Amino acid sequence: MIIEIRHPEEFEQYVSSGLVLVDFNAVWCGPCRMLHPVLEQLDKEGTFEDLKILSVDVDKVPQISARFGIQLIPTLFLYNNGSRINTAQGYKSLPDLKSFISNSLK
Repeated sequence: MIIEIRHPEEFEQYVSSGLVLVDFNAVWCGPCRMLHPVLEQLDKEGTFEDLKILSVDVDKVPQISARFGIQLIPTLFLYNNGSRINTAQGYKSLPDLKSFISNSLK
């Protein structure tokens, strides 16, 4: 299940522990709409057992995107136990997304 962040406090709560992939997106963004099913597939497959996937709509929760200076969407942040360990921008296919996560954990 992809968790939609609606308040900045939720964001902090979720990224503080475990492996967390954050997707900064917007409903009007074509590549974001293309990425969403890929994220759903990643979640469904369970390749990364404890992975939480968060969705942050830059228009609905602008405080978070402003805090990180998000200027291009989709932008992906990968957190491990509260620390951001990698960032990616733009659409990613499922194999590319899996590689991004795997390589970030090495």
